[in-house]
Amino acid sequence: MKPFIEQRADPYIIRKDGWYYFTASAPEFDRIILRKARTLEELPDAVEKIIWSRHEKGPMSCNIWAPELHFVDGKWYVYFAAARRGADESGVYDHRIYALENDQADPFSGGFTEKGRIDTGWESFSLDSTMVSYGGKRYFIWAQRDYEIPGNSNLYIAEMKNALELKLPAVRLSIPEYDWECQGYLVNEGPACLIHNGRLFLTYSGSATDERYAVGLLTLKEGGDPLDPEAWIKSPVPVMVTEEKNGLYGPGHNSFTVDEEGRDLIVFHARPYPGFHGDALSDPNRHCFLRRVEYTEDGIPVFADND
Repeated sequence: MKPFIEQRADPYIIRKDGWYYFTASAPEFDRIILRKARTLEELPDAVEKIIWSRHEKGPMSCNIWAPELHFVDGKWYVYFAAARRGADESGVYDHRIYALENDQADPFSGGFTEKGRIDTGWESFSLDSTMVSYGGKRYFIWAQRDYEIPGNSNLYIAEMKNALELKLPAVRLSIPEYDWECQGYLVNEGPACLIHNGRLFLTYSGSATDERYAVGLLTLKEGGDPLDPEAWIKSPVPVMVTEEKNGLYGPGHNSFTVDEEGRDLIVFHARPYPGFHGDALSDPNRHCFLRRVEYTEDGIPVFADND
């Protein structure tokens, strides 16, 4: 399967007012980039603009991961994770979630300003934030470590007061519990939301970021409250895994967009080979791919290639 855009992990595409906007993790993890195009076909060759670069030291100085672009109450926001590089190289994986703001109609105009950390309610490793509007409310969803629970990260949700504040405390939605979520590392991360025929679905990624990386699915029960963990149905098996025949190894950290006809697309990254060239973070070849989302007769999304 041919990559859509090469060497851009954690890809995110949003369509607004006839434009597609693309952002992702740069392989150097030192900046946040943005592209825009009228069509999906034009995005791979679109000019890439650096909208923010890491600090030289202190918070937001290291490992800039997984930016997402959202339009909230008339302004553009980028949510992303960043770590801090201490003098003794400490803190390089001690991530927190931050936000940038741009009040222009076009995020390519003007500039983004730093709006500080998103307070998730407690101090620990946190990353991979996204948001969704559903049932007249807006929700923030992310991954965070709880030191009382074995593993690297779990999934949490909170209603949003506004673009920069959450209604706390947060609610835990999922922990790594099935075998497929615990390969190499115990991980639930990279949440992404899909709404189809009024139903809310939440994908996420689990396990180590090699060929064992895979996508899971939470489905909100009809009429369910997103803040009620019991209202979510968790698939015991992954819904997207390595596809050797298509040259996709470790698909994951996805988002969703639509094509020009309004059909749902899953946007995800994968490597073209198993394992790494070097180590997981120094290997730049996590490429962005696109695929049409199919649906069963019951309206459940299908992401895997079942041909």
